[in-house]
Amino acid sequence: MHYAAFAAEHLDGVVALCEAEGWPSIPEDPARAARALTARGVATVVAVDDRAVLGFATVLSDGEIQAYLSLLVVASASRRAGIGRRLVELAAHRAGGIRVDLLAEDGAEAFYETFSHRRKPGFRI
Repeated sequence: MHYAAFAAEHLDGVVALCEAEGWPSIPEDPARAARALTARGVATVVAVDDRAVLGFATVLSDGEIQAYLSLLVVASASRRAGIGRRLVELAAHRAGGIRVDLLAEDGAEAFYETFSHRRKPGFRI
């Protein structure tokens, strides 16, 4: 397995992961998703085994101070192997910034609590 910056050849795998999670935004318009995953200020990293995408993380950043983890998913069969942690670390490093904020899905809190962190309330509008 290796980690790489998102490229066009990873799009189908990313779409499949999002479909498996029931996340509609990426699958409903893959061309728009490809633009979003490679936009200025965005760092998207994929974990690839053979040619299958096992996971990906997307961090949005101003490149100096603030970063936001907007997407993280690892294929269910590949979880608990350190892939998610490594994706977060690599995407945050590539994006830049000195801190990363995020909103966690219900049930994912234990994973994020393994990082050095401060808990803060948040809203999605």
